[in-house]
Amino acid sequence: MTSKFSIRSQFDLLHEQLSLFCEELQQSDIIKSTYFELPKIEKEQEEKAPLTIEVNKVSGQEATKMIVSAYKDLFIDHKVSGKVVQRHPGIISINDPKGNLQARLKAVNEAKQKFKELILEIPNNDARFDAVHSAVPSLITIAGYRKIHSETAIPYSVRFTWMTKHATRTLSKEAALDMLSRSSNYSNPRMIDQQSWQSLVEQEKIRVNSLGANSKLRIRRPTRVSPEVNVRFTAQKRYHVSAALPFILFNPHPETKLGDLSNYEKVDNHPRKRAYNFLVDRIYLEKVD
Repeated sequence: MTSKFSIRSQFDLLHEQLSLFCEELQQSDIIKSTYFELPKIEKEQEEKAPLTIEVNKVSGQEATKMIVSAYKDLFIDHKVSGKVVQRHPGIISINDPKGNLQARLKAVNEAKQKFKELILEIPNNDARFDAVHSAVPSLITIAGYRKIHSETAIPYSVRFTWMTKHATRTLSKEAALDMLSRSSNYSNPRMIDQQSWQSLVEQEKIRVNSLGANSKLRIRRPTRVSPEVNVRFTAQKRYHVSAALPFILFNPHPETKLGDLSNYEKVDNHPRKRAYNFLVDRIYLEKVD
């Protein structure tokens, strides 16, 4: 059983390793620092996905300070959103020939992973939230989980892009009908009256009910756009990771091409955009073929 003491103890270990890492990073041989500052997300903006995001590029010593602050950004600022966690894209190139800082980073990421595993042992979301915030008040749980990504090889390029992902959940026909039945009792401010709302839900239930008993369904909900790091070695060998925290390039090669994060602007008619035919548009419910 996960106890308050075990959560606090693991967090204290995580925080200690992170503090040591940040101290050692500032004393290391830093070749280049770039931080891409994103706007703070105010509470009144947290329910609305942005159509544009302006990026402020910061370089040099100021960028290093902001990168260190980003790694330490674990607690809620009550002036900004607590639901949408701030992203901190950036890149810092560091000479670390003996691998000391790499070893410290490994310890940090291991402590983060163990903290995450400890929290996820609690099965219920509400119980998990209560346990974490009782043990570590004001902690942004996902910020504690976030891995600090790095590369030790020599890539051809490290660039940034914006990525729109989807939160996916599969469910049975029965589970979907149960969800719709429960939602018919909710009030919906967009509808003229409760009767109209219930009529809409009944139409949704009829569409789902028309499917075969063994039909597989999926909720594929788009999430807020987020920055990513694209690391390329060759046309075939490449990977991408989250840019929620600044990326570290160890022992950089002078010919590795480093890119910037451009401003984001939503494009409705993107050539690669897939058209979806949802069974229930408002909850992004679709049939899995």
